Order: sequence, then structure tokens, then C-alpha cells
Amino acid sequence: MRVLLSIKPEFALKIFDGSKRYEYRRAIFKREEVRTVVVYASNPIKQVIGEFDIGDIIHGEPSVLWAQTGDVSGITKKRFLEYFGNKAKGYAIEVKEARKYDMPVPISGVASWVPQSFMYL
Repeated sequence: MRVLLSIKPEFALKIFDGSKRYEYRRAIFKREEVRTVVVYASNPIKQVIGEFDIGDIIHGEPSVLWAQTGDVSGITKKRFLEYFGNKAKGYAIEVKEARKYDMPVPISGVASWVPQSFMYL
């Protein structure tokens, strides 16, 4: 099964250049059969630009997530902490194999609307 994630372009592009090996989330999909993330790069790109296979999903306190993944996060610790704010727990989705599309796909080619966080495909 696949899930569509809406990701800010600066981070989406880092997934495909290999500098971002984990995608962080405050909330996550519940279905265990999800194996692939389809990446929607949000404003100003507003297109589906690729996908990646999911490795491990780490769940824990933000400080633990950063300690385990920060060196390959593709973001600064400051941005990481701003994102999680006062959340007690979060998720780090490992990017196993990323595939950037040769031609981006408008969201209409994948889904009828853009999710703020995620949607099952």
C-alpha cells in the first residue's frame, strides 16, 4: 500500500538528492501495510515529484529521534525542534530507496485533493 505525504519543497528535494534520510511527522498513518510514500511537494511546486520505499519507522520523544537520526536528517536541529514544538512523541520515517519522477505529476493525476498531512492511495 502507498500513502501520499505533503512535504515542503525544500525537504522533498533533499529526499531525492539523498541528504534527507528521514521524514519527520507528528502524526502518522496507522496501516502497517504501507510500504511506499508518494511525495507531494507543496507550495510553490504543488506537484507529485517522486516516491520512496519506507525502511524503519521510529517512534519516540523528539530528543531521542534527533539523537538517532539527526546526522542524516537534512534539517537543522533548530528547525527540527520548532517542528515538534511541545509534542511528547513523534515519528521518523526512514527513506530506503527514493525515486524522483522524470516528469512531476499534477495532484489531479494522483488524488482529488491535497492532504495537509497524508492520505492513503
